[in-house]
Amino acid sequence: QVQLIESGGGLVQAGGSLRLSCAASGRDFVTYSMGWFRQAPGKEREFVATISWNRGRTYYADSVKGRFTISRDNAKNTVDLQMNSLKPEDTAIYSCAAARYLGTMVVAPTSYNYWGQGTQVTVSS
Repeated sequence: QVQLIESGGGLVQAGGSLRLSCAASGRDFVTYSMGWFRQAPGKEREFVATISWNRGRTYYADSVKGRFTISRDNAKNTVDLQMNSLKPEDTAIYSCAAARYLGTMVVAPTSYNYWGQGTQVTVSS
């Protein structure tokens, strides 16, 4: 069992940066692949980025590639999402998710077993 709590959301102007953090409780964090997803009003949840449990391999949605960076600290049981050059279309509720021993490049939300409650990111134009 893993519990996830996100932090770091807020309001930022276009072109600005935010850093989201997801703290995981429970055992064996190192065995969980972690993902970030987002959901804008009236839209379906979409994949943003993932980092694998083994070797920390990363994968990004095309819409955020080159602007967002996902990283993990296994000693602290955290996964972060650094978001730069933010755009108004990045506005959404951002949630982290976990799945044990999940492979790289897994983008389907249904593949993740544990979810945080989400944090709001609003980018003004």
